[in-house]
Amino acid sequence: MARKKNFDIIKTILAITVSIIHFLPLYIAITVAFKPKTDLSSRWIMPKSIYLENFIYAIKKAKIFIAMKNSFIITLISVVIIVAVGAMAAYPFARNKTKFNKITLNLVLAVMMVPPLSVLVPLVTMMSKMGGISTYWGIILTVTTFQLPLSIFLYTNFIDTIPKSLDEAALIDGCSRFAIYYRIILPLLKPVTATVIILTGIFIWNDYQFSLYMLQSPKMKVVTLAVSTFFAQSSSNLNAAAAAALMGVLPVAILYLFLQKYFVKGMVDGAVK
Repeated sequence: MARKKNFDIIKTILAITVSIIHFLPLYIAITVAFKPKTDLSSRWIMPKSIYLENFIYAIKKAKIFIAMKNSFIITLISVVIIVAVGAMAAYPFARNKTKFNKITLNLVLAVMMVPPLSVLVPLVTMMSKMGGISTYWGIILTVTTFQLPLSIFLYTNFIDTIPKSLDEAALIDGCSRFAIYYRIILPLLKPVTATVIILTGIFIWNDYQFSLYMLQSPKMKVVTLAVSTFFAQSSSNLNAAAAAALMGVLPVAILYLFLQKYFVKGMVDGAVK
């Protein structure tokens, strides 16, 4: 009992330490965002008064609200496609474990192993020839392609945990495979769907590498590109960049707060058995 108690104390200390390490960048961003550029005090010290000019400057200079609108449209459409296609593709992979399906699933999951930067040049060249540069459909198609394997992987392993007896009982009652999926399987996918939304949504919202080359028009600027405008070779504005980053991270934080109760369950149930 004493050994278990000591182990629990160590785990608690480690958890608190990791939480502090993750919170520190956010704390620094808050202190910097609410200080004027002329304030040269330590970034660890909270500002003596609230200074909102950095947020106003970020809105005017980086057009952060327009960037957030573009990020929202791209993220929303991409996540809807990823969830819908991923869930439908995972059902036959989980239920019909034929040799062909196993090979196909392995090929789909192999895309997860490909570093995006390694295919960036041919990808941009191809999208340029297709007219997909600085368009919604071009960036949506790109990020959806790279995030879909993760969705299929999580949905496949989650559906594996659902008893096949439910499918068999529905077949006896006269349900088709489509009816079984939409009426029985789909309502049970809420936990893993929340996990997929959070993981893929955060990745797409925070994407910089694809957006930098695929969205070259100023009107198509997203949050990450808006924040990067405050960093130049000759000078930078860390205060305005911190303010823009705080505004950009707010929608993602709100999304997580609404879906957090499903997140852990979806990760555990969707893990490899």
